[in-house]
Amino acid sequence: MKTLLLDLKTSIIATIVLAIVCSGLYPLVVWGIGQVIFPYQANGSLIEAKDGTIVGSALLAQGFSGEKYFHPRPSSAGTGYDPTSSGGSNLGPTSQKLIDQIKQNVEAYRKENGLADNVLVPADAVTNSGSGLDPHISGENALLQASRVAKARNLDVAVVKKAIQDATENSFLRIGGEPGVNVLKLNLALDNQPSPAG
Repeated sequence: MKTLLLDLKTSIIATIVLAIVCSGLYPLVVWGIGQVIFPYQANGSLIEAKDGTIVGSALLAQGFSGEKYFHPRPSSAGTGYDPTSSGGSNLGPTSQKLIDQIKQNVEAYRKENGLADNVLVPADAVTNSGSGLDPHISGENALLQASRVAKARNLDVAVVKKAIQDATENSFLRIGGEPGVNVLKLNLALDNQPSPAG
């Protein structure tokens, strides 16, 4: 009986100590290190407008529409770009629904960007990302949208292309992927451009 009580006491003390260390001290230390060394990333990679208001996260796509904005990849997340319903369409490559959807997306993309029927449309412009929240588009996709955006904003195409270059991000240590253009950063940079005279 004495051994049982001693084992029970040891178990209770170990449980309390481990709960304090694993559920209190360790998360607090990791949070503190994150706040000191990586505060931007630790707080959600939030992007602020000129006036200081938070407009989104560099890690999540938003559903931009309209002629003067670059458009992100199509999204199946909830009703579109819903971070609480992240996910793809789960349609396979032999799905007729997916094939029809891509054909529609290609036609719409060419029409909205004034492209000829023989212009190849980048895959990321007409297919959903796995999460539905991919914040990046390919450089090719961005360049095909540049003329439309420049015209709608009454800007020189060279200014828009420079903004695309500035919003292009490389993968970590340039390993594991192609460079991508962050759509939110790009659109915000263009919104902050001075209005052309005239």
